Amino acid sequence: MVSDKELIAAARQARRHAVATFSKFKVGAALETADGVVVTGCNIENATYGLTICAERVAMFKALSEGHRRFRRIAVVADTQAPTPPCGACRQILWEFGGDLEVLLANLRRQHGRHQVANLLPVPFDARLI
Repeated sequence: MVSDKELIAAARQARRHAVATFSKFKVGAALETADGVVVTGCNIENATYGLTICAERVAMFKALSEGHRRFRRIAVVADTQAPTPPCGACRQILWEFGGDLEVLLANLRRQHGRHQVANLLPVPFDARLI
């Protein structure tokens, strides 16, 4: 298991690779797998905005595409004063593929919070119920 500090540092590093040509709002994420592997992601914008993908989803999809199926937690970093939690679409993806992950929120200087996905998405749509 990596420390909070290491996971947040990985998210800060990933943020540097963001493609935020239009909004200039760069976000980094670092997802820790159950076996301690850290998979990172950054937001990637598109001129249509609708095809933009958030850092959290990049990290999750990258981890899934590399064969990881069990996850422990994710760190999300943005250059803001207040914490920047995952958007609704990211909360759904994190829940669906990661379950009740721990979510660490930080900016470029310090950690801002620690949450569980279930608290951020209290009534998730779950395909397991269908």
